[in-house]
Amino acid sequence: MTLLDKPAVLAGLFEVWRDLDALVGDLDDSQWQAATSLPGWNVHDVIAHVIGVESMLQGAQTPEADIDMSTLDHVRNDIGVMNECWVRKLRDLSASELLEKFRETTAERRKALSELSNAGWNKVGFTPAGPDSYGRFMRVRTFDCWMHEHDIRDAIGVPASTSQLLGPASDLALDEMATSMGFVVGKLGGAPEGSRVSLELTGPLGRMINVAVEGKAKLVDDFGDDDPTSTIELDALLFSRLAGGRVPLAANADEISYGGDEAVGRRVVEHLNYVI
Repeated sequence: MTLLDKPAVLAGLFEVWRDLDALVGDLDDSQWQAATSLPGWNVHDVIAHVIGVESMLQGAQTPEADIDMSTLDHVRNDIGVMNECWVRKLRDLSASELLEKFRETTAERRKALSELSNAGWNKVGFTPAGPDSYGRFMRVRTFDCWMHEHDIRDAIGVPASTSQLLGPASDLALDEMATSMGFVVGKLGGAPEGSRVSLELTGPLGRMINVAVEGKAKLVDDFGDDDPTSTIELDALLFSRLAGGRVPLAANADEISYGGDEAVGRRVVEHLNYVI
């Protein structure tokens, strides 16, 4: 079970909600309708999705599907069906109505989460990453909302400044992504036994993510006295966009450098998109 500090996680979650509010608060109609990298979704739909998930966590029932969801190529599982039901339900709201609903919903969630007991925070239950603590679920929520902030930024051509990037939400999002790198390196990337793979993330959000393959690929702080067998260097935000399947690798290949066993490094990057 993953035990996480409640104030630290809530600081990141509440921050990204504020950032989303500030980002979309003054958008014009064309910006609200701008297509994102998520199939079938524009900016309005992304905010509707966030509202839907947070409403569900407050106990709201998922709206009834108005079409056969199996006809939508981008809906691949039950969570995708739930997301699409909320998005379609809220499409009739104007931008101002949607923004007001976002503010109401996040205010309710902020109150509920602030009042949640430590026992409730640490209680094991469903998360998109498998059974884990509710605190882990809220870190996943921070990651999801943070990814969607950058989906919107990409759609409207307003990239985050360094000061807008730095903060607890970004740190928590990358923490959450790091936990999946053992799976990416070992399972998806097929790094062989004995591999020591270092992802050197650069830029304002720079950090090291180290994975050792010792029977099973796992995240490690370092490799002790050993050197990595493969190194991969890329900007941290680009790492997140590739892992989320938001940008094509081919268009960004020149921004990634490799060291050591390049074949393993390239294979890992080719399979970096683990987010469903």
